[in-house]
Amino acid sequence: MNMEFVYKHTWLHDINPSLKLIVMIGLFVFLLFVHYLNCLMYLTLFAFLLLWSFSGYSRKLVLLLVLPFFLVFLSTASSMIMFGKGETTWLTWGLIEVTEESFYRGVHIGLRAFVFAVLGLLFALTTRPVLLFYSLMQQLRLKPKYAYSFMAGLRLIPIMLEEFNTIGNALKVRGIREQKGMKHQIHKIQAYSIPLLAQSIRRAHRIAVAMETKGFVGDGERTYFYKVGFSKFDAYFIGSIILMILVSYFLSISLPIFPTGDVRYGN
Repeated sequence: MNMEFVYKHTWLHDINPSLKLIVMIGLFVFLLFVHYLNCLMYLTLFAFLLLWSFSGYSRKLVLLLVLPFFLVFLSTASSMIMFGKGETTWLTWGLIEVTEESFYRGVHIGLRAFVFAVLGLLFALTTRPVLLFYSLMQQLRLKPKYAYSFMAGLRLIPIMLEEFNTIGNALKVRGIREQKGMKHQIHKIQAYSIPLLAQSIRRAHRIAVAMETKGFVGDGERTYFYKVGFSKFDAYFIGSIILMILVSYFLSISLPIFPTGDVRYGN
């Protein structure tokens, strides 16, 4: 089962994958220390705009992929909103008490989870896994035996999905139908898990033998089919991230969306 989405090549696809990974990790760490709700709100809007405009995928698909993140936002924010502490009470209903301070803290936590998901999706949609591992080997000196092992593991995922569909079709051909009940569910798990486990062990063994035959057990120098380097788009990416942070900061001061500052202190 091959799932391929049509996309347009943009400048985000030309960024060095290792540099993109390091910048994203640094941005994640930076966002952990952003406690001003308005600043985080603008950062979230700019991150979504970056995903919306330059991911290269259709806007319909982007919305479809982002839709589950709104559920993450609601589930993350609701617990703090309904059960957080504060001085200005807005609503009290049984164990639920919504205060002004807990509302802003909840929105802040939800936005942080949402922007993490958006940036992670942006990285996934604009980075080819093969080029990422080649970049890790060439720029960050990751040992080839680890990099190629990860690539082989990623390649096994669609193969296992195909095996899963094959087993399901084979069971249907044999007249085994879906039935309700715990006993039948246990038999169903056994019918799928044992063949999948056996096939995975066979494939893993063949891959291990092939890698050992091709010399992946050593630490010597290797040649690469893909050469991954740096370009002007790397500077564009770093500049856009810095600009996004600066503009978000100044907009949070001059044009605040929420009438609050640091959510830790409720001011």
